Amino acid sequence: MALSLSLPRPPSLTHSHSHSVFAPRRRFGSIRCGPRDNRGPLLKGRILSTEAIQSIQSLKRANRNGSLALSLPPLRRLLKADLLAVLRELLRQDQCTLAFHVLSTLRSEYPPLDLTLYAEVVTALSRNGERDQIDGLIGELEGIEGGYGSDKALVKLIKAVVGAERRESAVRIYAMMRESGWGSESWEADEYLAEVLSKGLRRLGEEDLAAQVATQSQSQRVRIGGGT
Repeated sequence: MALSLSLPRPPSLTHSHSHSVFAPRRRFGSIRCGPRDNRGPLLKGRILSTEAIQSIQSLKRANRNGSLALSLPPLRRLLKADLLAVLRELLRQDQCTLAFHVLSTLRSEYPPLDLTLYAEVVTALSRNGERDQIDGLIGELEGIEGGYGSDKALVKLIKAVVGAERRESAVRIYAMMRESGWGSESWEADEYLAEVLSKGLRRLGEEDLAAQVATQSQSQRVRIGGGT
């Protein structure tokens, strides 16, 4: 005889005359987290130390109270990595005045500075319409030395200055390069660097200097090539 299996029927879903057997469904609104202003998020991998965060807060507080100069000694106690983190975070927040303050500390405590830092400050100043301060910043440079790594940083600085349309600063950079022996055997004229500088000077109306840079670079190529 065949066996039949019967499963119990699930209880029927019924409604009472006044209340549903179901509890009311909760609705959750979507929550989006992001910056509260136009600043971008921290770069991936950038972590500020407690000392760096406290220094940023102290600088802002001192700036509000008109006692910014008093915050210089505490900054000198920071490690170079923390100073760099503070500088870049202030630039990210477009706090150019405070960034200047930190750059000054870096320049005095850890010379010589990477010219990439100057390029970043120039870009921030230009972005915030404070282009007049760029000439003063470049004027504080005591010299520019050559080398593979520094040439790359120098290209960034030249591009930033030209992008900000600061003719005086571009001319000053070229003068410091010449004073440091650029184009000589001690500091060969990198072709790409010469091209960027020449085009930049020409864009800023310095035709003669632009031609001089191009000629110097061409002469070096001929000299290295054995006079061909």
